[in-house]
Amino acid sequence: MEQWKIDRINQLARKARAEGLTPEESAEREDLRKQYVAAVKASLTNHLDNTYLVDEKGNKRPLPRKDRNGGK
Repeated sequence: MEQWKIDRINQLARKARAEGLTPEESAEREDLRKQYVAAVKASLTNHLDNTYLVDEKGNKRPLPRKDRNGGK
């Protein structure tokens, strides 16, 4: 996510605490927050996709994926 978007989220958060937001600013903040959460999830998924387990014999295997419902 671009730094200017993170800066804008922070700017809107400060304004919300200080004086409140207009409906347009609230909608903008919500949209930016959704983009931020999606970016964090994508980054974490990428990191986990490149994580390997090494057994006692030194064999590397990728971290097993779990489905979104919590099962294996």
